[in-house]
Amino acid sequence: MAVFAEEVIGTVGGGRLEFDAIAQARHFAAAPGMEGRARVRRYPLGPSLGQCCGGVVDLKFERVSAVDVPALRGRLSPGSHPVALIGGGHVGKALVRLLGSLPFAVHWIDSRDEIFPADVPHNVRCEHSDPVQAAVAGLAPGSQVMIMSFSHAEDLDVVAACLKRQRERGDLSTIGLIGSKSKWAAFRHRLEARGFGELDLARITCPIGVPGVIGKEPEVIAVAVAAQLLQGRGQG
Repeated sequence: MAVFAEEVIGTVGGGRLEFDAIAQARHFAAAPGMEGRARVRRYPLGPSLGQCCGGVVDLKFERVSAVDVPALRGRLSPGSHPVALIGGGHVGKALVRLLGSLPFAVHWIDSRDEIFPADVPHNVRCEHSDPVQAAVAGLAPGSQVMIMSFSHAEDLDVVAACLKRQRERGDLSTIGLIGSKSKWAAFRHRLEARGFGELDLARITCPIGVPGVIGKEPEVIAVAVAAQLLQGRGQG
């Protein structure tokens, strides 16, 4: 966490611990003779902080200057997990808005170049690809792929391209397809006709989104899908 006179970037967990840590950081920043020095303070997470979490946190305080900004930016940036989002419809737009505030590096792909809004979150990269499935080969290794194009035909081609890549490289984290159980039943038959077997088809998640979330509004579906993506971070 970086603490300035009027601003705080990042967090050390919130609560009374963070409140006291911010005050201590500002005290150290204003104190003479702190240049080039670091101090460590121990905070028992108990009655002295008005907390009952238990355990102990050691915080290291370092004074920084303008020359430290590049390194500081890297230290404060959370690790971003790659997500490939295929489709720029209502759900795709709602999901991009949500993922813009989460630790993901989003590769947003559609066959319609005009579909992307002028302003997208800083962690979103847009790509026009026609045919859309041609973009699958260039996805970042470890990507969680969410497929929700405007066309079932496009969805099918993207799923097939993802399964082909999994056969060749096995480096996509998950492959999710928006839709109903009946849609997936129809897709299974068509993919089997293209030569994909049971082990291939078992890699597909359809429907997508954590279970138990009720509602068909794009924003509701986006929340369920984002929760599933968060669950899938770090899983190969």
